[in-house]
Formats: sequence, structure tokens, C-alpha cells
Amino acid sequence: MFNKLLRASLLLLLVIFNFPAFATLSPSPSIAPMLKKVMPAVVNIRVQGEITLPDALFDNQPGGGRTPQGQTIPRSQPFEKLGSGVIVDAKQGYVITNAHVLKNSKIITVTLSDNRHFPAKLIGADASSDVAILHIEAPDLHSISLGNSNDLQVGDFVAAIGNPFGLSQTVTTGIVSALQRNDLSIEGLENFIQTDAAINPGNSGGALINFEGQLIGINTAIIAPAGGNVGIGFAIPINMAHSIMEQLIKFGAVRRGLLGVFAQPLTPELAEAFHVPHTIQGTVITAIAPDSPAARAHLQVGDIITSINGEAVNNPFEVRNIIGLLRVGSQVKVKVLRNGKTISAECTITGQDTQLKEMREQQPFLNSLSLANVNEIFSSSQGIIQGVQVLNVPPTSTAGEAGLMAGDIIISANRQTVKNLDQLYKAVALDKKLLLINVIRGSGAMFIVIK
Repeated sequence: MFNKLLRASLLLLLVIFNFPAFATLSPSPSIAPMLKKVMPAVVNIRVQGEITLPDALFDNQPGGGRTPQGQTIPRSQPFEKLGSGVIVDAKQGYVITNAHVLKNSKIITVTLSDNRHFPAKLIGADASSDVAILHIEAPDLHSISLGNSNDLQVGDFVAAIGNPFGLSQTVTTGIVSALQRNDLSIEGLENFIQTDAAINPGNSGGALINFEGQLIGINTAIIAPAGGNVGIGFAIPINMAHSIMEQLIKFGAVRRGLLGVFAQPLTPELAEAFHVPHTIQGTVITAIAPDSPAARAHLQVGDIITSINGEAVNNPFEVRNIIGLLRVGSQVKVKVLRNGKTISAECTITGQDTQLKEMREQQPFLNSLSLANVNEIFSSSQGIIQGVQVLNVPPTSTAGEAGLMAGDIIISANRQTVKNLDQLYKAVALDKKLLLINVIRGSGAMFIVIK
């Protein structure tokens, strides 16, 4: 009995004298305090709309179709889907999300973290980048601060917040698995952050944050062979999304410019053929659109683009991403490697509409045509032919109505011999009222007048 009392007394004294040590132990690591500040900025989005089913399902029946059981299937079908969004401007009520979440929407409802519901107005959506902006009028909104996605590194801890499968305010954590994923054929412009933080249907448009509580990405897509998360998710970097957001808010659309080049990756085989060191990174220009910024800057086919505005370029996707995020009228400095020498070119990015208009004004007879050089093909009736082949002619175009057909080979224009596109454009400029072309078609030849 005495021994038991002694042991109990000693244990009590040990606890009393060591209590300060126990009391000052650090709590378990947690991001809960940070999440309490961030989560009110993440919202749920409910979209209601209508889609039109493909004609092939209806056997050309105007009113709709029928199931094998005789039930009527209307062409227009209502739908409802869920997504996520992030409040990026509490004062103005702007919410950023994915464009695909809002596709075919008629009614958009935003639900806040405190369960308040508000109708939302679509300010603008950009399908190429999959970014959209909504506006809501609501008091006491909370926004999230933006981080710098350019500072991200593989291995950084991140958290995804959203509405997966309708489970609002769900948080998952992981790391940045990879950066600059850009050849996935998910969007037109791709520069994804890859993460293993669980992203599922309904997370689209939600927040990817760093552990400082800053928004560094907009969750967008997953690779899901089985339909659910397998640890491969993708988010749009916030720097890219913010650039798109500014244009959508200001213009309601993205005024995206074009450089006017076609390119392919610089492979080791191409590097050897172009006599450049295998350590050179870049992308090779394979074609240049007439009257484009690239043409005016005297870029050439075979030039190897190494950087744009000081940003290294390693493949054609990066060229498209960099140019696609620039506004019309932006000045661009392109560095290329030509015959072993580095050359700098200055370009002014023009919009797609502007380029089309200028091309119509300068080459009205060739408007909407797809053309390509023909390098010495043999014809049984004509012998060796050089010229410009017509790849595509819209039937409603001026040339199409005049009788020009895909497959025709243009060998002269306005009585000037034509062996390539440059010669064709120069010949076309000789007469502003009409274009007389001589074409090879099959085993014969003919003249066509385009007015």
C-alpha cells in the first residue's frame, strides 16, 4: 500500500513540475487559420440551360425523334450542372471561373460560403483559355489575394477548394506536380499547373491556393480514366487567368492578336540539319502568313525563335501562349537564330479581324482561299508544273462563285507567270478590278475571271 502511494505521489509531482513544458508544446501543424480567411471567397455555381441534340439522332424529323418505345424526344434538352468560382474583386462583385462551366447557360446562380444565393451576370467568356467572369450584386463579399504563379516550383504545397460532386467548400491538399503543361489538347491556350491535390467534377473554376492563402491557379481539368480523381489535375496559372480577366471586364471579350507564324519543335535532328548546337532550345518557323506582323518584321521560314519579349520559347505551344495573352497593339521583341546568328525583330501585334480586313483590302480576289506552293509536280498532259495549288475554296467566296475549285493549280495571274505565292500576290496587285488566272485542272487547263 505504501509503495502504491509513493508511486502516485511521485507521478503527481512529475506532472506538476513539468506542466509548463507540456503547456508550451506547439500544436499540430494546420492550415485551418489560413483557410478560414480564404474559403469565404470560394463560391458554388449552379448553371441551368438548354442544349440542342445533334440532327443525326432524329433522322431529319423536324419536331424531334422517338425512342424504340415510342416516346417523344425533343431536340432541345434542359440541363443543370455545378461548378465553382472565386471572388477576385469584392467591391465590384467579380467572380472568376471556367468558361466551360457556363457553356449554354441561361440561368446562373452563385452560392456563397454562408449559403446566400445571388443571380449572376456573365461579363465575358474566353473559350481558348477557358476563363470566364461573372458579376454579382451582394453585400459583405470577401475576395482572395492573388499570388504570382511565375514563382511556383515543382514540390510547392497547394490546396484546392471547390464544389466537387456538389460537396460545397471541400478542401484537398497536395503539391505542384509539374509546370507548363501545354500539349494536352484540353484548351486552345495551355500552360497548366499540374497538381495531385484531388480535383473532381464540380471543382472546375475553383481555387488553387498556396499555403500563404494566395490564389495561384483556377482548377480546370483532370485526367480521369475511371471518371474520378487519379492524382492528375490541372489549373490555369493565375497570371494567365488575370490577364484574360482584365480584358473580359474591360471589353467583354479577349482582343487576341496573332504573330502570323506556323512552327514546329526544334528536334535534335532539325538542330543537326540547321547546323545549330543541340543545346539550343527553340521552335522553327515553317510558314509565315502574308501581311502578318511576322511578315512585316521580315521573319523568315527556317528562323529558329528562341525568345519572345525576353521569355524563352521551347516549343510552338509556348509561342501561341505568349502571343495569345498579348493585347492587340502590343509591341513584341522576337529573337531568332538565322544561319548561326542571333537576330532581333520588332513586331506590332494586330488583331485577327484587322489582319483579315487588311488581307481583303490588299488581296480581295484571294479572300478566304487556302493556298500552297507546288514544287515541280509532273502532269501527263502538261509535263513539269510549278505554281500555287488551291487547297480550299468556300463556295460563297468570289473565287468560288467564279468557278475556282480545290485542286486547281494556278500557273499565271493577270498574264504573269506564277511559280509561288509571292509571285501570285504581286501579279494580283497589278489590277484592282479583276483577276485573270490560268489554272491546271486534271488533264486540262482553263482561264478563270474573278471580279
